[in-house]
Amino acid sequence: MTKFNLNPEVADAPPAGDAMTSYDEQHVVTYMRLLQAESEGADWSEVARIVLHIDSDREPERARTAYQTHVQRAKWLTEQGRLLRGPRST
Repeated sequence: MTKFNLNPEVADAPPAGDAMTSYDEQHVVTYMRLLQAESEGADWSEVARIVLHIDSDREPERARTAYQTHVQRAKWLTEQGRLLRGPRST
């Protein structure tokens, strides 16, 4: 059974590209928390502080950019079906 780190440290921006990376795999829980918070209308600055460990009062630009890019990556992964289903078999 795969163990997930429930509260991993995050980079300022997630990886880019059309493939799921080891960073993405390590941050599945982070992505799910971000998507849930967004769907509930949570304040992005609180989400950045709690989920991404970035203080939006001290580093507002970094916090907003990290929040936006991680949410965007989470949406891309779920829209492509990779986050929940894994890679497609051929």
